[in-house]
Amino acid sequence: MKKNLAIVSPNQNAVSETFIQAHRNLDAKVYFYFGGFFPSELENSNDLRFKKWKYLKYFIKSKTGIIRNIGFTEYQLAESFKQNKIQVVLAEYGPTGVKILSVCRRLGIPMIVHFHGFDATEKNILNKYSEQYRLLFDYAIKTIAVSNYMKNSLLQLGCSEEKILLNIYGPHHDFYKVQPLYNTQQLVSVGRFVEKKAPHLTILAFSKVVYEFPNAKMLMIGEGPLLGPCMDLVKYLKIENNVEFLGVQDRNIIIKHFSNSLAYVQHSKKDMNGDMEGTPVSILEASAAGLPVISTFHAGIPDVIKNEKTGLLVDEENVEGMSECMLQLLRNPQQAKKLGTDGKRYILENHTLEQHLNEINNLINQIKN
Repeated sequence: MKKNLAIVSPNQNAVSETFIQAHRNLDAKVYFYFGGFFPSELENSNDLRFKKWKYLKYFIKSKTGIIRNIGFTEYQLAESFKQNKIQVVLAEYGPTGVKILSVCRRLGIPMIVHFHGFDATEKNILNKYSEQYRLLFDYAIKTIAVSNYMKNSLLQLGCSEEKILLNIYGPHHDFYKVQPLYNTQQLVSVGRFVEKKAPHLTILAFSKVVYEFPNAKMLMIGEGPLLGPCMDLVKYLKIENNVEFLGVQDRNIIIKHFSNSLAYVQHSKKDMNGDMEGTPVSILEASAAGLPVISTFHAGIPDVIKNEKTGLLVDEENVEGMSECMLQLLRNPQQAKKLGTDGKRYILENHTLEQHLNEINNLINQIKN
């Protein structure tokens, strides 16, 4: 019989969180809670009706038989968990786990905590939650890391190795259907315009390519706070005819652009606050589509892109090196095809979405209630 699983996530359907949306397909009866690190809503239900009476105290009986007083919002969430007979909680992001820890502990509900990136690296988050993370690690059945780099970060934060499950994401199966022709001078990038994805460095690297390939194109899909500055940079570099900003696009449009591109480019780096990627889903998608990936030795990227075998990687902030990688593939489309074809095979053999979900399903099924 399928377990009743509460997925607790800050957002209901964020465009950049395709990995969380995939968890809705876990082999369980899923209840999706959202609305901040501490949830304020339950999808398709009026179950949670949080109000402003946070100063009121309510009472809850834990499995130990001890009666404790808790705040109104905690009481509401606990009542919802009890009403829906929640047997396992999957907390998306470390701070979510911290916020709902007391409710899970008092009800005796096992928790799995899934870290994704910033929650294991960003300085402000670590300064705020590092002590509470230790309590969280203590209680959680498992803590999921999406890269070897993240696994090491969680170990340093105090999580025991036996409690860490290394489980890298997988791309949507539609991307395996893509068959690039490798006969264009078009490069493509997908992602939020934020510091850790460094779209400005991608543009700087590409600007050097245009001298040798004046007809080369760079498609940049996404939006974010750095979009305006990046558009200004393109104007300053006088490459407006070579760079297109396409905004947020759905999967079918992205697949269309992947089909007509020679390579995928992303210059991920640690930002000023320490924020880093987990393992970027867009890179997994591009590689699954058969595009060679030009990126950086950053976070989980080297786990899924093998340098000079399925893509080309450079050190963070090495703009000249990234430019040379672009030129290398533009000069030699056959190398691009070889890297892309080998990359598709590698992702299909090692990092499918089914493998990712099966790891979590196995974990859920092992939990005894």
